[in-house]
Order: sequence, then structure tokens, then C-alpha cells
Amino acid sequence: MIENAPTSPASYAGTEGEFNPRLSAEARLDTAAQLLGLDEGIEKILRYPSREMTVHLPVLLDDGRIEIFTGYRVQHSIARGPAKGGIRYAPDVTLDEVRALASWMTWKCAVADIPFGGGKGGVICDPTILSPGELERITRRYTAELHEFLGPDVDVPAPDMNTDAQTMAWIMDTYSMHAGHTQTAVVTGKPLELGGSRGRPEATGRGCMICTDFAVKKLGLDRNNCRVVIQGFGNVGGMSAKLMSQAGYKIIAIVEYDGAVYNAKGLDIAALAAHRKKTGSLTDFAGGENVDREEAMFLETEVLLPAAKENVITAANASRLNCRILTEGANGPTTYLADPIVDSKGIFVVPDILANSGGVTVSYFEWVQDRQGYFWSEKDVNQKLAEIMTNAFESVVNYAESHKVNNRIAAYMLAMDRVAQAIKLRGIYG
Repeated sequence: MIENAPTSPASYAGTEGEFNPRLSAEARLDTAAQLLGLDEGIEKILRYPSREMTVHLPVLLDDGRIEIFTGYRVQHSIARGPAKGGIRYAPDVTLDEVRALASWMTWKCAVADIPFGGGKGGVICDPTILSPGELERITRRYTAELHEFLGPDVDVPAPDMNTDAQTMAWIMDTYSMHAGHTQTAVVTGKPLELGGSRGRPEATGRGCMICTDFAVKKLGLDRNNCRVVIQGFGNVGGMSAKLMSQAGYKIIAIVEYDGAVYNAKGLDIAALAAHRKKTGSLTDFAGGENVDREEAMFLETEVLLPAAKENVITAANASRLNCRILTEGANGPTTYLADPIVDSKGIFVVPDILANSGGVTVSYFEWVQDRQGYFWSEKDVNQKLAEIMTNAFESVVNYAESHKVNNRIAAYMLAMDRVAQAIKLRGIYG
């Protein structure tokens, strides 16, 4: 019997429970499983990861000292295909966070209906104080420790917070050295020169825009008259801002960890990006005004797009939301206890496992191209991405309407049903 079994949703009340992403993930699983009437045994399989690994990485620092870094890799499900999910580097990475992110990857791949399961990894470190050489040694040691559990048919990592195409190149090279031959399909999000896919850097932001477009149409709005507030200006937030601005949306505020900038007439995103690159901050931008980063999240707007970390919309602040559409570009930006408050305000939610699935979808395309040895044009990539995102959005909304549940629970129910069907068809080995 597995120890430390998950608790019931009723026990998630309180600050500690609300801000534990694993508990939020499990609470939503509980709700969806109950509504689906899932077999108790299948529900247990969906609840627990297939495999969890903790590694302790001795790394030689530039000053000659040896430091030990702790890393994690969780493979939540491989019922529909290899585990798939990013690797993040941050000082506050926890095993519970990685568990939650791995499970969300399972549901995200199932919602998009691509043949992957869910995985996630992380290393506890502060990339801002590490040199490129130190980051490379951490990455290569992490890969070497886990290489037997990675592979194109086993587990395919990708970039995440504070990791990028260069990180993936180091992983690919290290894995290939152990395999004895070049294996490009072991990771996605690589440089184009090493088998990366065109359209991959823009994919998550483009998927957020596609979903927002459908939500706007669903509510009878016109995107040329839609204001947008975006939290985060990294890959997801920055690319969403760029693409949505080009498409006619009015980006009135960008919120970052060190401040926020606002312009009621719409920010010049290209100029803001240039300012950020030059100064290292969004603040004091000539084309906008500095505003409080907390208050900016609750500006009156048609679209709010949180694209940073989890747990930014909580039971304590959800009542202050002032948007028509909530497009979740980040993983887990809304806590379980905030869900009913958001629902009560009549906000149309595009849940994270739908909204940000553009990234893993084009990662799937990259994996396919690597295995074929044939690469597509960016036009083909974007067209195929639009087809999958369209099908996913329509499936979730139709499921919500037919089952009379909100979009988030509909996405979970749809995803869990697909994974459960795969488990039933495969049977239980042993």
C-alpha cells in the first residue's frame, strides 16, 4: 500500500494547503473523477506518478569548490506515450511542485490529444548567481544521473523556467555520449541547428492567442476592442504580448516580478522589449507609466493572461479580478480554493492545461520531425498547431456545456477520460 495517500479536497483549506500545487492538482482530480464516475482502481493509477527520482549532483564550481545540487524528475504517466515535460532551474523548486507539474503535463497532452504522457523535472539552484560553465556542469551531471530513464521512447524533456535551447543542447549531447550515437529526439526545444523545430519558441504564446481568439468570439467580443493585461514578460508572456499586439489586441499592462508598466492606449510591445533588454527592467518605460504590480493584476480589462508562476490568483484576491476572460498561460496560476470565486464572477476561463498546450504540441511536432529526419516549414508548423488547438478548445467547451461543468473541470474530465481509456485498453500488467 502506498503511504502518504492524498487527502480529501476538504482538507486543502488554509494557506499551506492552498499554495501546495500538488494538493490543488489532486483536488481537481478528485472533483473530475467523481463527476466521471471513474473506477476506484483507475483513479488510483491516475493519482500516483509512475516514477519519481531524486538525484544529488556534485558539481565543481568555478572557484574550485564542490557543491551538491538536488534535482528531481517525475514521470506521472506513460499510458499514452513517453513522459513529456520541461526542466526548471530555481531556488524554490520542490518535489511537490514537480509532481503537480508532471500531472498537469499528463492532462495537457491528453487535452491536446497528442501521444505523450506527463513528466517534469527541476534542479534546486539559483541560475542568476551561476556562470554558464557551472550551469552546463549541473545540466550534464543531471542528465548523466538520469540518462537510463530518458530517451525518445521513455521521457523527453524540454525547456522550462530558467532553462532554454542551450540547456537542451547540453542534455542532448550528454545523452548522446552515453548512447554512443547522436540522438536528437531525446529533448525538444533545441536549437534549429541540432534538430529543433521552426515555430517552437513562439508556440506557447501562439497557443494562448489562439485560445483567446476563440474565447473572444464565444463572448461576442471584437479583439480589436479588447484590452489585455499580461503577467510575465518571459517566453510565454513576452511572445503572447508580441503576437496579440500584432493581431489587434490592446496590451494595456505588463506585470513582472520587479514592477509593472501601464498605458491605457496600449503599449508598444517591441519598444518595451527593447527597453527591457537595454535596462533589465520594464519600469521607467517612456511609452507607459509605472504602476503597482499587485494592483495591475486587477485592472479593468477584457483579458487577463497570467504567464509567470503558479498560485497568483488565490482565495484572498480572486474577488478582485476585473476581466471577462482568464487565459492561463502559466501552469497552475489559479489555486483550487480560488476556482469557485472566479466562477461566481462569470469569468470565462481558458484553463492552463488547454491554454498553454501550444508549447507541448509543437514539441510533439519537433519529436516527430527528429524521428523522421524531415523538417517542416514554419507555415506548416503554425497551421498544424492551429488545427490541434482548435480541436482542443472546441472539445473542452463542448464537454463543459454538455456536462454542465466549468471549463477547467471539463478539461480535466476530458483528459482523465482519455488516459483512463488508454489504461483500460492496455490492461494491468502483473
